[in-house]
Amino acid sequence: MPSIVLLGTGNVATHLFHAFQKAKDVEIAQVYGRRKKGLKHFQALARITNDTSQILDADIYILAISDTSITEVSQSLRSKKGLVVHTSGSVALDAIATARRGVFYPLQTFTKGKKVDFSEVPLCIEARNPDDFILLKTLGTSISKKVHQISSLQRKKVHLSAVLVNNFTNHLFHLAQEICVENNIPFDLLHPLISETVHKIRHLPPVDAQTGPARRQDAETMQLHLEQFENPLHKKIYQLLSESIKTTYEKEL
Repeated sequence: MPSIVLLGTGNVATHLFHAFQKAKDVEIAQVYGRRKKGLKHFQALARITNDTSQILDADIYILAISDTSITEVSQSLRSKKGLVVHTSGSVALDAIATARRGVFYPLQTFTKGKKVDFSEVPLCIEARNPDDFILLKTLGTSISKKVHQISSLQRKKVHLSAVLVNNFTNHLFHLAQEICVENNIPFDLLHPLISETVHKIRHLPPVDAQTGPARRQDAETMQLHLEQFENPLHKKIYQLLSESIKTTYEKEL
């Protein structure tokens, strides 16, 4: 049964903590956080500390912290014998300052108060040596059915792709909701369309699933849409995305 110390108190750390709580073969030895306020959520559930000199010995130390803090915090673990891993999608493995290092990247968006089924969350893992990789795989399979060996270079590409499909699309949802609110239209009218769009790409490549005026080169409809935008930046977003779609499918027309 691997023991872990979880360093961090934010969204990723909180979701990981509750996932490990449910796991049968993992011991949460301690939770570390810089601020006492952030540790309040964990104090009745596990040992806690805000002092790096008081961090307990464990098999694995999981740095679920900001990307810019990974190197600094990992330096405080140099005296530990356990494996130190971070949970970042964009930070290289070698940003960790200890000899035993790895990556334990959950490929999901996490929001406070929104439960996630961790068994369906892909975990991208990486380690410097084979024994540590096996240890990470054991840890990963204790909470997820989807554990993948992904290199630092691959992980950067995965993270870029994740920003496109999650962060950018969510911003488009926000812009669409603004249009609905400004015109007294319930945004939930679009919920079935959003669900079908996501469901469809489980069965079709996105390039085949694309529809809309830009794909069919419907200049008249696109011009009508552009005339409705008051914000120049939003108009530019529409134009850039439409141009990208048009370029993708121009050979088929």
